[in-house]
Amino acid sequence: MSNPTFNLLSFSGKMKILHMTWLAFFISFVVWFSHAPLMLAIGKTLNLTDSQIKTILILNVALTIPARIAIGILVDKFGPKRTYSLLLGLGSIPCFMFAFAESFEQLALARFLLGFIGAGFVIGIRMVGEWFPARQIGIAEGVYGGWGNFGSAAASGALPLIALLFGGDEGWRYAVASTGAIALVYAFIYYFSVSDTPKGSTYFKPKKSGAMEVTGVGDLIFYIGMTVPLYAALSLLIWKLSPAGVNMLPGNIAYAIHAFVWVLFLYNVYKIFQVNKDHVFEPVEEIHRYKFKQVAILNLSYLITFGSELAVVSMLPLFFFNTFHETQGVTMVQAGLLGGSFAFMNMVARPGGGWFSDRFGRKLSLTIVASGVLIGFLCMSQINSNWPVSAAVGVTLACSFFVQAGCGAVFAMVPLIKRRMTGQIAGMVGAYGNVGGVVFLTVLSFVTPAEFFLAIGAVAFFVLIAVQFIDEPKGHMAEVLEDGTVEMIEVN
Repeated sequence: MSNPTFNLLSFSGKMKILHMTWLAFFISFVVWFSHAPLMLAIGKTLNLTDSQIKTILILNVALTIPARIAIGILVDKFGPKRTYSLLLGLGSIPCFMFAFAESFEQLALARFLLGFIGAGFVIGIRMVGEWFPARQIGIAEGVYGGWGNFGSAAASGALPLIALLFGGDEGWRYAVASTGAIALVYAFIYYFSVSDTPKGSTYFKPKKSGAMEVTGVGDLIFYIGMTVPLYAALSLLIWKLSPAGVNMLPGNIAYAIHAFVWVLFLYNVYKIFQVNKDHVFEPVEEIHRYKFKQVAILNLSYLITFGSELAVVSMLPLFFFNTFHETQGVTMVQAGLLGGSFAFMNMVARPGGGWFSDRFGRKLSLTIVASGVLIGFLCMSQINSNWPVSAAVGVTLACSFFVQAGCGAVFAMVPLIKRRMTGQIAGMVGAYGNVGGVVFLTVLSFVTPAEFFLAIGAVAFFVLIAVQFIDEPKGHMAEVLEDGTVEMIEVN
């Protein structure tokens, strides 16, 4: 994975940007998933019920759905340097709130707000896309996503040990708070260490903000349709919190929030139309066109890859503890370490998926990983207390490899669709990952872990079919400079 122009041991030029940016993402993920390996201790301290614990897990990914859309718009407009620094700094506040919460309600609010830091991933996609050419974009985005994503595994392995180091029943508070302090400090380090583009390069911005530009009436309708699941996932979450679910929200408040969500949807449709009305009904030159189906298929691919990762990483420590505690004596700390095994593969699998996509094609790589995800979750559905722990971890790692490689393959293609909208495209694709997380975790609250894994496998089958309709990027994409000059950017 290294050559004269892509040397991971280098810390200058574009490689410095890559290392600084994956570390920002790594820190954001440590903060975002700081609760997962500590939920048993947190539940004991605050006397949480199983239903409340599951609510916390769902809340963790809820706000990230609209946040990734919003962050995609902001990064395209203001640039990744300012956007990432601000996100890390502000994200430390709810982290401290969570660490020192005294009730379930305080804990839930802080965890809901912490979902915003999960949107940081989108920012780095645009930053890396600015610094690396098409022939290296897959492996560069893979390293960024994979090494950054490893933050969830680092949290699973390190935070229980840090909590034990502080000692006492409330050592978890100091472990969580330490992650917020790191994020706050790194916000300043990142701001003063990076730039949005290489010297002399143009940072292309959308002509209008508030929604993505599309280049045809059919794509406009398709785009509006693909926004519906984003709001449906939010409604699903509200339903889960209503009296019909865990009864955290009174019925009248739940109805009011439902109404607000769908009013936002209508406003989003209005913004989509406003951004596109002046050009979508007129012929668009071929060099400026792109197919929205490319974005839609990547949305679904990320739903099944990152969506399943979100759900599985959140539930896996408790799954291993409940499955193997009585039969093989697995402890809480060991369960946290075993749970981290799913995200462990990020270090190599996500860059590997990006590298394979660079080398052998975007469509082929998506086809292979979707097949692997399908088979992997079918195998995980068979894990039970009679299995050796080593065998369970082995199957988990194998499934994880295809999940993480799939994430790398998806974002090997995202920056090759339309440069000036990379942030917005990454935001929508990333939001679909969170839609998957919300949906799969909601399914988990009704079924057994085995049925949960089977449900993910079933969705993977349909995504595998959809991937067959994606088009391999070829030729160039066109962007217009401020003086009207057209710049052609290679995507092969």
